[in-house]
Amino acid sequence: MDKHRHILVVLPHPDDECHSMSGSLAKFISEGVPVTYACLTLGQMARNMGRPLFANRITLPGIRKLELLESCRSIGITDLRLLGFHDKMVEFEKDEDVEAPILALIEELKPSLIMTFYPGYSVHPDHDATGAAVVRAVAKLPVDERPEVHGVAFSKGCEDILGKPDVVRDVRAFVKQKIGSIQAHRSQWQLDLGKKTANDREVQERFGTERFWTYRFG
Repeated sequence: MDKHRHILVVLPHPDDECHSMSGSLAKFISEGVPVTYACLTLGQMARNMGRPLFANRITLPGIRKLELLESCRSIGITDLRLLGFHDKMVEFEKDEDVEAPILALIEELKPSLIMTFYPGYSVHPDHDATGAAVVRAVAKLPVDERPEVHGVAFSKGCEDILGKPDVVRDVRAFVKQKIGSIQAHRSQWQLDLGKKTANDREVQERFGTERFWTYRFG
C-alpha cells in the first residue's frame, strides 16, 4: 500500500485527471489519504463541444466546471481548487505567477506526493508547462521538505528516454470510479461501453492500470 499524508494533484485542464490518475486517486481516498486537486484552467479553448454539439465558446467554461465537479464526486475528491489561469496560455505565463499558487498550496497542505504531468513528455504545451511549474516550485524547497513528484508521460517514444515507469498501480478495484470520471466530461469524451460494466474483463484490462514516472531532482 502506498502511504502518504496528503496528495496534491496539479493539472491544467478539467479532464486531465480522468484517464491518467482517477483510479489512483480513488484508491488513495479509499485508504483515508486526503487529496487536493488544483486545476489551473477551465479548458475554455477546447476544440470539443460535445457530440452531438451542446456547448459553444461562451457556455463551455461553465459546462466544463460542472463536469469537473461531477468527476470529483465520482472519484471522491472534496477539495477542488480552481486557480484561474486561461486555457492554452499557461506556457506564456511568467514562471513565478504559475509557481506562486503551487508553492502556497504546498505550504498549506504539506503534501507527501504531488501528481502532475512529466514536463516535456506530455504532448500538450499546457501539460508540459504545468509539470515544469511543479518541478520548479518543489526545487525551491529544502531537499528534506520536498514531496515526491509523480508525472504522467505519454508522448511518442517517451519510454526510450525516461525508461519504464517506476510506479505502476493496479486500480482494477476502482474502475467504476474511473469510468464515472471519464463519463463526467461528456463535452470532451464519449465513452460508450455498450452492455459492459466496470467488472467485465475487457474493461478491467483497458482501465485497470495507471503508470507514472518519479521526477528525479538533480
